[in-house]
Amino acid sequence: MAFASILVAAALAFTLQGCSAGQSSGRHFNIYGESLSTCSKPGMALTGFTRDGHCEDLGDDDAGSHHICIQMKSDFCTVTGQPDWCESKMECMGKDGVCPIKNWCVCQWAFAAYIQQAGGCEHAVDLVCDATNMVALRAYEKITHQANDQPYINEALACLRSKCGLKADEVVMYQ
Repeated sequence: MAFASILVAAALAFTLQGCSAGQSSGRHFNIYGESLSTCSKPGMALTGFTRDGHCEDLGDDDAGSHHICIQMKSDFCTVTGQPDWCESKMECMGKDGVCPIKNWCVCQWAFAAYIQQAGGCEHAVDLVCDATNMVALRAYEKITHQANDQPYINEALACLRSKCGLKADEVVMYQ
């Protein structure tokens, strides 16, 4: 499948999955079932769809599903076909002024596309697992169970589990 088609299919799949599934309580969890940590740390650019440092959303308003916290690499934007914002400076967390992007909440589709284009999980960005939203794990699981013809999603799920030390058959429960 062509890269552009993968991006469109992945974006559509995540949009159709709904971004806030499982988070009706207003409490957000990381992929370990614990309270979601901030992706941004003091002295880093503020990330998150709501720009509060967390990889969470306010419901169905975040069509990109910005739930995965990565340690940003400078090639992420070009590899995923986005405008080059990856090396920008933005409002800081915990201090006045602007700071570089170091950790960033990325879209679930962009993470999946990056893994494929980077040559596999071992070449992909590092994750900040305690700041990666459980919604991403659940969305990948749901898509892989519904449509096995999307190997880039299967690879993203396997990568998320591998980099964060979750077993393939492990089910993480919300606390």
